[in-house]
Amino acid sequence: MPPMRTFPGWWLLCVLVAGPSAAAPPRAPTPAPISTPASVPGAGSVAPEVQLCLQHLKPSERDRAARALGPLDSLPRYRVQLEVEPKERRVWGKVQVELVAKGPEPLTELYLRLTPNARSRQVTLSGAKLNGKAVTLEPGPEPTLQRVALEPPVAPGGTVSLEFAVKGTVPRAAPGAESLAGGLGGLMGGGKKSGAEDHGAFSATADVVSLVGVVPQVPPMDAQGRPWDGPQGQGDLALYEPAHVLATLTVPSGWAAHATGTPLGEVPERDGRVRYSFAAAAVRDFPVLVTRGYQSATATVNAVTVESHFAPQDAAVGKRVLKYASQALSEFEKRLGPLPYTHFRVVQAPLSGGAGGMEFPGLVTVATSLYRAKANPMALLGGMPGMDEALQQFMGAQGAGLMAQLGDSLERTLEFTVAHEVAHQYFAGLVGSDPIHDPVVDESLAQYAALLYIEWAHGKEAAEALKQEALVMPYQLYRVGGGKDGRADRPVGDFAGGEMEYGALVYGKAPLLHQASRELMGDEAFFKALRAYVDTYRFKWACRSCFTQELAKASPTNAKALGALRTRWWEEAHGDEDLGSSEDLQGLMGAMGGGSPGDVDLGAQTQQLQQMLEEINNQLLGQ
Repeated sequence: MPPMRTFPGWWLLCVLVAGPSAAAPPRAPTPAPISTPASVPGAGSVAPEVQLCLQHLKPSERDRAARALGPLDSLPRYRVQLEVEPKERRVWGKVQVELVAKGPEPLTELYLRLTPNARSRQVTLSGAKLNGKAVTLEPGPEPTLQRVALEPPVAPGGTVSLEFAVKGTVPRAAPGAESLAGGLGGLMGGGKKSGAEDHGAFSATADVVSLVGVVPQVPPMDAQGRPWDGPQGQGDLALYEPAHVLATLTVPSGWAAHATGTPLGEVPERDGRVRYSFAAAAVRDFPVLVTRGYQSATATVNAVTVESHFAPQDAAVGKRVLKYASQALSEFEKRLGPLPYTHFRVVQAPLSGGAGGMEFPGLVTVATSLYRAKANPMALLGGMPGMDEALQQFMGAQGAGLMAQLGDSLERTLEFTVAHEVAHQYFAGLVGSDPIHDPVVDESLAQYAALLYIEWAHGKEAAEALKQEALVMPYQLYRVGGGKDGRADRPVGDFAGGEMEYGALVYGKAPLLHQASRELMGDEAFFKALRAYVDTYRFKWACRSCFTQELAKASPTNAKALGALRTRWWEEAHGDEDLGSSEDLQGLMGAMGGGSPGDVDLGAQTQQLQQMLEEINNQLLGQ
């Protein structure tokens, strides 16, 4: 799924160095009535269940979606029934996928992609039936893929239906996942890749069960008829063709289910559990989370219900997250066009491996560590033998100033991360791109759009400061630590340097191509092209050069220069020239510490902090 790992979690390093039940009565409050097919404007004569799903699209967006995707009843349909037992970390249920064969050739096989944790058999599929006939699911070419042969092949325009049972045991969340140490400890492991890292997308704590990836989905196919590459152990997980989803999620009393889509209501079962129902339309993924004791706050932005769900002890921050999400969505709708969905949710989650957030269509998660960071950042890192002393030794005489900067920076990081996740609703939620083969496409635009939000909301000076802190400084620190500059436009699996290299080049350097393009062609042409890019590729797939092509259309005299900029920033290694060298960072840190640049041994400090965080990681993992 696209648990697209968004904002790199090593900002602390930067700051420190610098179906309804007829027998059950309705539950109070009474759920909103489900619209009848005739009450869904713009739906045409599509099937009733599709019309239920279309409630998730704004009425004004249904015709636009049909123009981009074709008849809306021809999209893949997923019917999902899941039951969750959080105490035992178990999930089970049934899934049915129905799709129309759209290729020029008959469809001979079908693939399903599972969560990366399926590698260890924590998720299994059984009882598969193809068009009502029992079939065998076979291992696919990747550990996360299952395959079924279609016999006889399905002719173009024909329909195929595959149903199966799903059962899984949800792994416990990584130790310390709710702390900064948990996120950073895993990130500072020298670029190691676990091979199944999903940043906590499929994991459980005492109060949160994240079930991202437990609903198998059909991956896109390349020109040779092979499924797109899946998770690589870092970066994003996957992305899918727009599809409709009808889902029921049954959880124990006291727990709540969160998913993409329009909520169709809550119904109590005879055994005391509660069944939640959702309908989603034209979405590229379907995330599910289950929480206990969470509070919520809501707002409305241009007919979009924005929800923030958070732990009670983080209520003040959860309400600020709602404010940031609402502000970002409002700014993006003005300039990028309307979000097509009626609901957008932000859910606090115990992410790990350095992830600050994960994006999905209509729902994003933000790391618990960010909710709790500003209140007492050192408490999140402390509490282990020798930790307070190590921090004091590292910060030395600069401690008081760094602590003050840290608090302010963590709040900016929270707002920037939320804006980044909201931007992902457009890139690559609405404008699709391959997150594994071409991660730079959506990540650079989401990162730069978040920077634009800061500019629009707080002014150019604030945006410039945030650019230095969140994009430039991480790149410089990566270089100080011995990392090599290189091509940003490459598949996720080609970043042999791990998360540090991936973050520095994809999140740090690559987004600034868009700043350089904007400076070359001017604001009017740049923003015209940005809006045209979204309008042209809504619900479709964009290529790695498609945005540059839109820029060239808006500014034809600069077409050659725009292409050269893309080559320079994404394909070549000019980061030290364009973002500054380690000497620039050393001078900055010397000024921050009140001394001359020569007084700061930045390389030694960086190495010392890396060693300290590796020790944190070892202690957390009991090594």
